[in-house]
Amino acid sequence: MIDHIEIQTERMAESLLFYAKALEPLGYVQKIDGIAKGFGNDGALDLFLVKGEPSKLHFAFAAPDRATVDRIYDTARGARLTLDRAPGLAPHIHPNYYAGYLRDPDGRLIEFVCHQAEPG
Repeated sequence: MIDHIEIQTERMAESLLFYAKALEPLGYVQKIDGIAKGFGNDGALDLFLVKGEPSKLHFAFAAPDRATVDRIYDTARGARLTLDRAPGLAPHIHPNYYAGYLRDPDGRLIEFVCHQAEPG
Protein backbone atom coordinates (compact mmCIF):
# COMPACT_ATOMS: atom_id res chain seq x y z
CA MET A 1 0.00 0.00 0.00
CA ILE A 2 1.37 3.42 -0.91
CA ASP A 3 1.22 6.04 1.86
CA HIS A 4 2.58 9.00 -0.13
CA ILE A 5 4.68 10.03 -3.11
CA GLU A 6 7.43 12.63 -3.01
CA ILE A 7 8.75 13.98 -6.29
CA GLN A 8 11.58 16.38 -6.97
CA THR A 9 11.29 19.34 -9.31
CA GLU A 10 13.47 22.20 -10.45
CA ARG A 11 10.33 24.06 -11.56
CA MET A 12 8.46 24.46 -8.29
CA ALA A 13 6.10 27.32 -9.22
CA GLU A 14 5.02 25.61 -12.45
CA SER A 15 4.69 22.24 -10.71
CA LEU A 16 2.52 23.71 -7.94
CA LEU A 17 0.20 25.18 -10.56
CA PHE A 18 0.15 21.93 -12.55
CA TYR A 19 -0.79 19.74 -9.58
CA ALA A 20 -3.25 22.27 -8.17
CA LYS A 21 -5.16 22.36 -11.47
CA ALA A 22 -4.82 18.69 -12.42
CA LEU A 23 -5.84 17.37 -8.99
CA GLU A 24 -8.63 19.86 -8.29
CA PRO A 25 -11.38 17.57 -9.72
CA LEU A 26 -10.24 14.89 -7.23
CA GLY A 27 -10.72 17.31 -4.33
CA TYR A 28 -6.98 17.80 -3.78
CA VAL A 29 -5.56 21.08 -2.53
CA GLN A 30 -2.16 22.20 -1.32
CA LYS A 31 -2.16 21.62 2.46
CA ILE A 32 1.52 22.18 3.35
CA ASP A 33 3.76 25.02 2.19
CA GLY A 34 7.17 24.39 3.75
CA ILE A 35 10.34 22.87 2.36
CA ALA A 36 8.03 20.15 1.07
CA LYS A 37 4.78 21.24 -0.55
CA GLY A 38 2.04 18.76 0.34
CA PHE A 39 -1.21 18.02 -1.52
CA GLY A 40 -4.16 15.99 -0.31
CA ASN A 41 -7.91 15.76 -0.03
CA ASP A 42 -10.18 15.34 2.99
CA GLY A 43 -8.81 11.89 3.75
CA ALA A 44 -5.22 12.04 2.57
CA LEU A 45 -1.98 13.96 2.47
CA ASP A 46 -0.11 11.85 -0.04
CA LEU A 47 1.70 13.92 -2.66
CA PHE A 48 4.73 16.04 -1.84
CA LEU A 49 6.87 18.25 -4.08
CA VAL A 50 10.43 19.16 -3.09
CA LYS A 51 13.21 21.11 -4.78
CA GLY A 52 15.69 18.89 -6.57
CA GLU A 53 16.70 17.23 -9.79
CA PRO A 54 13.62 15.71 -11.38
CA SER A 55 13.45 11.97 -11.73
CA LYS A 56 11.47 10.37 -14.51
CA LEU A 57 8.66 8.19 -13.30
CA HIS A 58 5.08 7.44 -14.16
CA PHE A 59 2.35 7.37 -11.60
CA ALA A 60 -1.43 7.23 -11.68
CA PHE A 61 -4.12 8.88 -9.61
CA ALA A 62 -7.34 6.91 -9.14
CA ALA A 63 -10.53 8.63 -10.25
CA PRO A 64 -13.93 7.48 -8.97
CA ASP A 65 -15.52 7.44 -12.43
CA ARG A 66 -14.86 8.11 -16.11
CA ALA A 67 -16.52 11.52 -15.95
CA THR A 68 -13.89 12.63 -13.43
CA VAL A 69 -11.09 11.46 -15.74
CA ASP A 70 -12.70 13.54 -18.51
CA ARG A 71 -13.10 16.54 -16.17
CA ILE A 72 -9.41 16.38 -15.16
CA TYR A 73 -8.35 16.37 -18.82
CA ASP A 74 -10.71 19.26 -19.62
CA THR A 75 -9.46 21.23 -16.60
CA ALA A 76 -5.87 20.63 -17.74
CA ARG A 77 -6.69 21.78 -21.28
CA GLY A 78 -8.34 24.94 -19.96
CA ALA A 79 -5.32 25.66 -17.75
CA ARG A 80 -2.99 25.06 -20.73
CA LEU A 81 -1.21 22.20 -19.02
CA THR A 82 0.66 19.74 -21.22
CA LEU A 83 -1.71 17.09 -22.55
CA ASP A 84 -0.32 13.67 -23.49
CA ARG A 85 -3.19 11.31 -24.33
CA ALA A 86 -6.90 12.02 -24.24
CA PRO A 87 -9.07 9.87 -21.99
CA GLY A 88 -10.04 6.53 -23.44
CA LEU A 89 -10.29 2.83 -22.83
CA ALA A 90 -7.17 0.66 -22.72
CA PRO A 91 -8.67 -2.83 -23.17
CA HIS A 92 -5.19 -4.36 -23.50
CA ILE A 93 -4.86 -3.71 -19.73
CA HIS A 94 -8.43 -4.73 -18.84
CA PRO A 95 -11.90 -4.08 -20.34
CA ASN A 96 -12.80 -1.19 -18.01
CA TYR A 97 -9.39 0.55 -17.82
CA TYR A 98 -10.22 4.18 -18.68
CA ALA A 99 -7.37 6.68 -18.46
CA GLY A 100 -6.17 10.11 -19.55
CA TYR A 101 -2.59 11.33 -19.44
CA LEU A 102 -0.81 14.64 -18.83
CA ARG A 103 2.85 15.67 -18.61
CA ASP A 104 3.97 17.68 -15.60
CA PRO A 105 6.44 20.60 -15.99
CA ASP A 106 9.38 18.17 -15.63
CA GLY A 107 8.03 15.87 -18.36
CA ARG A 108 6.79 13.07 -16.11
CA LEU A 109 3.83 11.06 -17.40
CA ILE A 110 0.93 11.56 -14.98
CA GLU A 111 -2.06 9.27 -15.41
CA PHE A 112 -5.64 9.58 -14.16
CA VAL A 113 -7.46 6.26 -14.24
CA CYS A 114 -10.85 4.72 -13.48
CA HIS A 115 -11.28 0.94 -13.27
CA GLN A 116 -15.08 0.98 -13.07
CA ALA A 117 -17.43 -0.09 -15.84
CA GLU A 118 -19.52 2.64 -17.43
CA PRO A 119 -22.87 2.81 -15.60
CA GLY A 120 -25.89 1.68 -17.50
